[in-house]
Amino acid sequence: MIEQDDFDINTRLHTIVRGEDEAAMVESVGLALVKLPDVLNRLKPDIMIVHGDRFDALALATSAALMNIRILHIEGGEVSGTIDDSIRHAITKLAHYHVCCTRSAEQHLISMCEDHDRILLAGCPSYDKLLSAKNKDYMSIIRMWLGSKEMVRVMRKKGIEHHPNFRAVKHVPFDQFIQLVAHAGCMIGNSSCGVREVGAFGTPVINLGTRQIGRETGENVLHVRDADTQDKILQALHLQFGKQYPCSKIYGDGNAVPRILKFLKSIDLQEPLQKKFCFPPVKENISQDIDHILETLSALAVDLGGTNLRVAIVSMKGEIVKKYTQFNPKTYEERINLILQMCVEAAAEAVKLNCRILGVGISTGGRVNPREGVVLHSTKLIQEWNSVDLRSPLSDTLHLPVWVDNDGNCAALAERKFGQGKGLENFVTLITGTGIGGGIIHQHELIHGSSFCAAELGHLVVSLDGPDCSCGGRGCIEAYASGMALQREAKKLHDEDLLLVEGMSVPKDEAVSAAHLIQAAKLGNVKAQSILRTAGTALGLGVVNILHTINPSLVILSGVLASHYIHIVKDVIRRQALSSVQDVDVVVSDLADPALLGAASMVLDYTTRRIC
Repeated sequence: MIEQDDFDINTRLHTIVRGEDEAAMVESVGLALVKLPDVLNRLKPDIMIVHGDRFDALALATSAALMNIRILHIEGGEVSGTIDDSIRHAITKLAHYHVCCTRSAEQHLISMCEDHDRILLAGCPSYDKLLSAKNKDYMSIIRMWLGSKEMVRVMRKKGIEHHPNFRAVKHVPFDQFIQLVAHAGCMIGNSSCGVREVGAFGTPVINLGTRQIGRETGENVLHVRDADTQDKILQALHLQFGKQYPCSKIYGDGNAVPRILKFLKSIDLQEPLQKKFCFPPVKENISQDIDHILETLSALAVDLGGTNLRVAIVSMKGEIVKKYTQFNPKTYEERINLILQMCVEAAAEAVKLNCRILGVGISTGGRVNPREGVVLHSTKLIQEWNSVDLRSPLSDTLHLPVWVDNDGNCAALAERKFGQGKGLENFVTLITGTGIGGGIIHQHELIHGSSFCAAELGHLVVSLDGPDCSCGGRGCIEAYASGMALQREAKKLHDEDLLLVEGMSVPKDEAVSAAHLIQAAKLGNVKAQSILRTAGTALGLGVVNILHTINPSLVILSGVLASHYIHIVKDVIRRQALSSVQDVDVVVSDLADPALLGAASMVLDYTTRRIC
C-alpha cells in the first residue's frame, strides 16, 4: 500500500520473527533494535512519526529516543485493556509531540504529565477517508471478495470452505475493506477497527473478549466479554445483525490530516530537544528532617466523658494541634455515629495541618478490654455503653489501628509519656473529677488486672458506715470525694439554706454543683469547709492504702478537684501512713488534658517504637 501511494522508500527492514507467541514479539523487537540504528544514522530524520501501539512501533520509538530524534506519536492516550496499553503509554513517554483522536485521550495525556502545548487533538486520520467513502460503488467489490481464490485457499486450509456463510481472507486493501465494513450486516471480532473505524458507518459490531474493553465506543458496539458461555455470541447476533446505528464521530470528523500537517509545520526544529514533563505542584520535600518527622507524626485522641465527647489531633510532643468538642449523646447509635463523624473530620483536617495520623486512641469511662477494644461495662454517666466494640467501626471507617482503654488508665499513660511520671518505674495516678478513677504504672507498664478491673481506686473502701456509692457499695472514696458526692452535699446545704454566704448567689435556672460548694468554702462557709475536709481525708486514706499496698515512688493527683485536696491528702499521709512510705511525694498533675493525652500516647508509644 505504501508503494502504491508512490512514496520514496529509502530502506526496507525485515524485523518480524515468525511465530504467534510472546517470545516471537520480544525477538522481533530485539531484531528491530539491532537494525534501526544504522538506518536512522543514514536517514537523519528531523521528526520520526510513530503510529499506534504495536510492539514494532515501540522498537522504533525506543531507537529514535535514544538517538535524540524528535518523535511524533499518533493515537496516544487511548485505553484498550491489554498489553497494548503498556506499549502505547511507553511510546507516549518517549515521544516529544502527540496527536490524539478523542477528548478523553487528550485528558489522559495531560494526566500523564505530557506538555499540553505539545498535544494536538486532531481526530483519527483514517476517518478522513472513512467519512467520504460510503457512497462509492461497493457491489463490485463485495462480489469480488465473495469469489476470491485467496479466500477459498485459506478456507480450505482452515477446513471451513464447505460452510456457505463463511468467507476467509488474508488481506483486503483499505479502500475495499471500507466498503465491506460500511455495508456489512454486522462485524464480529476483537480488532480495534471494530470499536474505532466501524463507528463511522454505524455498522453493528460485536466485540469479543476484553482486548478492546477500555476503548471509547459508539452505541453500535455490543461487548461479549466471556464469549464461550451460554451462547452469548449467538444471542448478540440476534440483537445486532442488520441494525443501522447513527454514525459516530467520537474518533474524528474527517479533518485530521490537515490538522496534523499544520501541527508538523509549526514545530520549531531549533528548540531544545530535551523532553519536558508537566508534573502537578507538590510541597517542598522536607521529610528527611528528623525534627520535622517527629513534629508531624500524630494521633487522633478521643475522650468519652459523662458530659462531653472530645476528639483531638495530638502531636508526638504532646501538643494538642486541634480539638473538637460536642455534647455526648444519650444513645449508642447517636454516640457511635458522632464519634465516626468527628474522627473523619479531624483526619481530613490533619492532612491540611501536615499531620500524619498513625492511629486512634480512645479514653472512656467504665471497664474496658484493651486487647479487644471493647467497653465491657460502663459507668452510670454513659448510658447504652455496655459490651460495645469501639475498635471495629473506627478501624473500618478510618483504615487506622485503634486502641481503647479506661480513662483512669489513660491518665496514667499521659503522665508516663508527657507528665511527672516520665522516666519513673512505679507510680500511681488518681483522677478527681465527676467520679474518682486511677491508673497504676508498675515496672514501666500499665497494670490492667486479670479481669481488667485493676486501679478502680475510686472504689477503695475507707469507711464501713460511709455514704452510698454509685457502684452499689458504701464508704468508697468516690462516695466522699467525687464531683458527684460534693454536688450531693452542696444540694443538701442549699436545701437547708446553709450553702450561700455573703458574695454568693445561685440563679434559679442553674443547678447547684460542686463548684458552688468550693466557692462557699473559700468564702468562709464552715460547713462547706468541713465537707471538703472530709472528702480530702477520705481521698487521703485511699492514698495511704495505695502506699501500703503498691509502694509507688510517686502519687499524682489529676483532675479539677486535685488542687483542692492536695494539702489535706499530704496531712493524712503524715498522720496515718507508715514511716517507710511517708517520704513518697504526692503532686498535682500539670497536664491540662490527661484523658486526651493518654489516649494519644497509646498510639504514639506503640507505633513509633522503631523511631524513638
